[in-house]
Amino acid sequence: MCGINGIFLKNHDRQLTERISRMNEALIHRGPDAGSFMIVNEGKTALGHRRLSIIDLDIRSTQPMASASGRWILSYNGEVYNYRDIKANLDYPYKTQSDTEVLLSCLECFGIDELLKICNGMFAFAAYDTWEKELYLCRDRLGIKPLYYYYDEDKIIFSSEIKGILSSGLVEAVLDEESIDDYLGYRYVREPFTFFKNILQVKAGTCLCIGKGRKLTEKRYWKVPKVFNKEEKYDEEQVKRGLEERLKTAVLQRTVADVPLGTYLSGGIDSSLLTAMVAENTKERVNTYTIGFSELNEFEYSRMVAKQYRTLHHEILMSRGNYLEEMQRVISFKDAPLGVPNEVPLAVMSKELKKNITVVLSGEGADELMGGYGRIFRSPFDYENDNPKESFYDYFIRKYEYVPRSFRDEFLTGSLRRREAFDEKIRQKFSDRENEYNVFSFFHKYHIKGLLQRVDTTTMLASVEARVPFLDHELIEYVYENVPCQMKLKWKSGKAKEEARTKSAADYSEILDTPKYLLRQIAYDYLPAVVVDRKKVGFPVPLKQWNEELKAFILREDMEFKWLGGHTPEELAKKCGQMSAGSQILWMFLNLELFIQMYFAKEWRW
Repeated sequence: MCGINGIFLKNHDRQLTERISRMNEALIHRGPDAGSFMIVNEGKTALGHRRLSIIDLDIRSTQPMASASGRWILSYNGEVYNYRDIKANLDYPYKTQSDTEVLLSCLECFGIDELLKICNGMFAFAAYDTWEKELYLCRDRLGIKPLYYYYDEDKIIFSSEIKGILSSGLVEAVLDEESIDDYLGYRYVREPFTFFKNILQVKAGTCLCIGKGRKLTEKRYWKVPKVFNKEEKYDEEQVKRGLEERLKTAVLQRTVADVPLGTYLSGGIDSSLLTAMVAENTKERVNTYTIGFSELNEFEYSRMVAKQYRTLHHEILMSRGNYLEEMQRVISFKDAPLGVPNEVPLAVMSKELKKNITVVLSGEGADELMGGYGRIFRSPFDYENDNPKESFYDYFIRKYEYVPRSFRDEFLTGSLRRREAFDEKIRQKFSDRENEYNVFSFFHKYHIKGLLQRVDTTTMLASVEARVPFLDHELIEYVYENVPCQMKLKWKSGKAKEEARTKSAADYSEILDTPKYLLRQIAYDYLPAVVVDRKKVGFPVPLKQWNEELKAFILREDMEFKWLGGHTPEELAKKCGQMSAGSQILWMFLNLELFIQMYFAKEWRW
């Protein structure tokens, strides 16, 4: 796992070496083990790299790395889990044991399209073809690893983090106010946009090509599966064993490393099941980590799992004092306001686990794959019973969005063109498919991106690599095709289903039905029933108990809120005080103000 940077210019720049050096310095936390760059294309192209050594720790695997013929130069961030299988089938003069060189061998032997087709992993890379003078920027299928770029007729600048692009000195930071609406609605900014005008995300599952004529083309090589299993007759035991086998394969693939490895262990079903599978297939005791607050934590459940599997368990206790201080530090790594309060404890936990391990397995993606958000995933059922006049998309998005649109419209002044365009696009897509599929595909196309930004930031700031088995693309494809939808969220009985018709999911979810039913059935073979059966609890942060501290922070004299549409912080605090989720909404507005002050009040160009 690493950080990549690059500059691709139309004309020669005397300061190119200094620019790529500063970009590398900005990402040293992503790769503290080595740093290097190459200048090619008659001094008009620079590729940079910061290395976090995971596979083949030898200096011979330093990047950027050139292929045997010298045609291809690669700067790569990620892990390709099937690299050994690929390597065994290629006749290539390997000089290292790294997966980086395996990617180069694929480029040399087959080209970019075949490389993307056969690789299973998480990655973002830049590949420069010195023969054709073309640059490729590619991102993994789900967008697990980030990649940003700035593009105009004279240059393209790319990096694993936006601060890398800004550190080039060639781009000014300009706030994209439309992204504020995105953030408040979704807790993340939807691809390809960011909070910075003209700085974009390479979309998940796509490859950009910039050729000799400076023309940029985009090619999508993977999409969320179109098939969706809605069978009503099935052999539950057979489906269960099939999923268990596929999940175990995805987990064990992600235990390959030349450095110590561990797992998050929150005490929830996802991290607990991953921990159990790793512990059963690893000779050495597994390091496990959990974090909480004296006011709110799940230590009791994580201890049960740690005891059963004899893990080297670590509990970390945070306080509200170091939370607010740490929050500002995490914003500076993310180059964006935080999306959920638990990003702060995750960052603290990453710093602690770095003392013992460098790779950690995490449970992101289980809810999206197996229907873990019962109140949202039951939207099709509720829509059928409510029989509203609006479209299913409009019904669904009201339940999904975090800060209500009426609130955003009152406190923001930016254009709504992006929101309206997104609404029109997804409303049309929803009209073409069954509603159950629409919800699952929406979560894999959009929602998961916010979680992945969170896990990448909070681990890489401490030079830790996070791996997410539930987002293995082969596992996702398998589940869409082979696991019936009603085995993901299962009614407890026919009578329970009929009773639910007179209620909303907010009232019956996890009472009349069982979210992630099939995953729970697998988990019973590994975990204490009390861990499997308990209701879903998000990674808890006691914001409601800290409401007065948040309000005091918002009302400080140095909090300007110039972007607040003419409203005062006092009006914002009052409005939030009238809402059930007011503490978190106040927290989100505070994040925005801290982020805007941090990035847009300074000069970046030089």
